[in-house]
Amino acid sequence: MENGGQVIDRAEPAVLPPALRAGLALVAVVAALVVVAVGGWYAGHGRPGAVDAWIQPAVDDAGAPCRRIALAIDFLGEPIGAAVLVGAAVVGCLLLRSPRAAVQFVGGAGVAVAATKLLKPLVGRTIHGDNLSYPSGHTAFLTAFALTAALLAAGRIGLGPRAGALLVLAAALAAGAAMGWAQVALGAHYPTDVLGGWCTALAVVPATGWLVDRWKAG
Repeated sequence: MENGGQVIDRAEPAVLPPALRAGLALVAVVAALVVVAVGGWYAGHGRPGAVDAWIQPAVDDAGAPCRRIALAIDFLGEPIGAAVLVGAAVVGCLLLRSPRAAVQFVGGAGVAVAATKLLKPLVGRTIHGDNLSYPSGHTAFLTAFALTAALLAAGRIGLGPRAGALLVLAAALAAGAAMGWAQVALGAHYPTDVLGGWCTALAVVPATGWLVDRWKAG
């Protein structure tokens, strides 16, 4: 589009900012290796490991007010809460005329959760009887959602590699830590299940973003 002889680029920013692609690709590979390594270590187990036994007591000391907070955070990963969260993000993206971002919110979170559902029976780790626990789908979902939001913010603001990476990883860490704490506090997962869910999101969201960018570019 031209305005007084000046060309204005109104192209939608990439889901995966070019400045962050190489760094996030490395993060994704490392995260995938962690998911496989931890899953292999605890495959078929139905009890906490050494790391879990070290972390769990500190989380279990949380009182009733903390439990209510944990339940509120947990709701964000439940089907209704997740649908509301993703739906609000999609509506916001469409209002901002960013269909690519809307697709990524759905795709990034959806693929992350689907990956955990695929991995759980393969790993076969259980908690409270026969409940499959590794990796945590709730943690993967909220991490993927926050990671996508941070990627889109970094692209729109035009952050460089260092600042962009700091924003993206901080958002993923904050979301993963919050949901992970809630899952452990509620007894739904072992701490290492949470690590697996967090790394699952870190592994699949950059790949999903790259695919969305390729699809829209085509």
